[in-house]
Amino acid sequence: MHSEFRLSELIDTSEVRDRLGKGDPAITAIAYDSRECLPGCVFFALPGAHVDGHRFIPQAIERGAAAIVQTMPVNRNTPDASRSDVVRLQVDNARVLLSRAAARFYGDPSRKLTVIGVTGTDGKSTTVYFLYQLLAALGKPAGFISTVALNTRGEVRKNTMRQSTPEAPDLHKMLAEMLENGLRYAIVEATSHGLSLRTARLADIAFDVAVCTNISHDHLEFHGTPEQYRNDKANLLRALDRDIAASPDGTARVPRVTRGREEHTPAASKRFAVLNRDDDGSRSLSAHTRQPVLWYSLRDAGADLFADELHEELDGSSFRLRSGSQQAQARITLGGRFNLENALAAALAVRGLFRVHLEEIAALLPALEGVAGRMITVTAPDHPFTVIVDYAHTPASFEKLFPMIAARTRGGIIPVFSSAGERDLEKRPILGEIAARYSRMVILADEDPRGEEPLAILEAVAAGCMRVRPEWRRGRELQIIPHRPSAIRAALRAAEPGDTVLLLGKGHEGNIIYADGAVEWDEEAEARRALQELNSAMV
Repeated sequence: MHSEFRLSELIDTSEVRDRLGKGDPAITAIAYDSRECLPGCVFFALPGAHVDGHRFIPQAIERGAAAIVQTMPVNRNTPDASRSDVVRLQVDNARVLLSRAAARFYGDPSRKLTVIGVTGTDGKSTTVYFLYQLLAALGKPAGFISTVALNTRGEVRKNTMRQSTPEAPDLHKMLAEMLENGLRYAIVEATSHGLSLRTARLADIAFDVAVCTNISHDHLEFHGTPEQYRNDKANLLRALDRDIAASPDGTARVPRVTRGREEHTPAASKRFAVLNRDDDGSRSLSAHTRQPVLWYSLRDAGADLFADELHEELDGSSFRLRSGSQQAQARITLGGRFNLENALAAALAVRGLFRVHLEEIAALLPALEGVAGRMITVTAPDHPFTVIVDYAHTPASFEKLFPMIAARTRGGIIPVFSSAGERDLEKRPILGEIAARYSRMVILADEDPRGEEPLAILEAVAAGCMRVRPEWRRGRELQIIPHRPSAIRAALRAAEPGDTVLLLGKGHEGNIIYADGAVEWDEEAEARRALQELNSAMV
C-alpha cells in the first residue's frame, strides 16, 4: 500500500472544473472530516444533510491540508486563497472522486480480495456474520464489515461507527487492512445508502458475489420512492458486470494477482448473485446483472438451495436441505424463519464459491451464532414471562417477527418500540398497525429522534396502532412513554405469566440520538437491570 501519492495520481485533471494554486503536492492522507486533517492530506468538502463540509475548509487548511476538493466555486477572495502551498480544485461530484481517490490511495484492495456484498432491507448483518462463520469453518481467511461488528485483522470487534456502510476512505482502508493481515475474503454489508450514487461509498468496490436477502419498505426519506430504493439496491448486482474482460468462450476472465507464492484470482470467473426466490424485491434484481444467479427458497423445490420439512421453535429450526439430487437433514439453533432464510443465503453463496457438498454445509449450520441485539432472550426459561431484545425496525421485519412470536406465546405480546427520526416517515404508522394487530398492548418509546420532536414521532406510530385497534385506551392498551428506561420498566410491570415483552429497534446500538447529542444505551443491559429491579421489589 502506497503511503504517498501526487495529487494528480488521485484526481484526474479531466474532472477539474476550476483550480486555484499551482504544483502537484504530495498527498499523505485522505480526509472528509476537517478534524481528521493532517499535514499533507487532501480534504474533500462534502455537502451533507445537516452540515456542509465547505464550511470547514479554513479549518482543514489550518490543520495542514495540501489540497482541497470542493463542488462550490473556488473563492479567490478569502484570506487563504493567496496561499501558494494549498491547491484547491472545483469538481462536479466530490463524493464520486472521493471514492475513486480512496481506492487508488489504498491500492485498490477490493481487486486483490474476493469480495462478497450483502444487501437487503432486513437480515444483512446476520447474513454477513453467517457467511463469515461458514468461511472460517471451512478454513478460509475472511474478514467482514457490518452494522454490528467487523473483523479486519483476525479478531471480531464491535462496530462503533453507527454507520452501516462507512465512507469510501474508511472502507478501502479496512479492506487494505484485511490484505495486510493475510485475509483473502471480505464480506461487506452493502446498504442502500452506500450503494446509492449520491454517496458513492461503494462505487469503487470490486464485488465478486452479490447477495440480496429481501427488499421491502425502508429509507424513503433518502431514496424518495420505492422504485429508486430498489434501483439503488440493484447497483450491487450491476457491480458484478464491471471490469470484466470477456474470454473467447464468453465467460468472465480477470487478471490474477500474485501475493508471495500464492496465486489468487480475486474476481474469479465465479462472479455470481444469490437471490431469494420467495421475495418479490429480491427477484426483481436478477435483471440487473449478466452474471449467473443462484436462488434459495423455502417454497420452490426447483431453487438451487431449497429447505422443506420445516419444524420451527423459538430456539431454532430443523429442516431438510435440497440441492439438485443432493439432500441432507439440517438444523440451526436460532429461532425465526428469517434466520433460516439468512442461513440459506449464506450457505448458497459458500456453495457457489467452493462447490461444498450439501452434507458438509448442513453439518456446519448448527454452530452458527447470531449477532448481538438480534433475538436475544433476556429471561431464563423458567421465568413467568419472556423478554426478547431484537433490532427489528422495518415493516418487513415486523411482519416476520410478530406472527412467529404470537404463535409461540401462551399469553399476549407487549412490544416497546418507535421509529427513528429523520428517516422514512411513511413506515411509522405501518409499524404501529402491525404491532397493534398482534399485541395485547403497545408501549411507544424513543428510538433515535435525532433532530425531530420525539413526541411527534411517537404520535405518528400511535396513529397506526389506533387505526387497527380503535377500542384501545390511551394510557392503558396504548402507552406513550418517551423515556426508554421508564418504558421498559412499564412493560415489565404490565407483563403477566405467559406474556412476551419485545424490546425492538435498538438491538446492538450503543446510544440513542437526540437533537442535542447521543445518550449511551445498551438495550440488553437495561432490560436485565429492569428485571433485577422488578424481582427485588417483589421479594
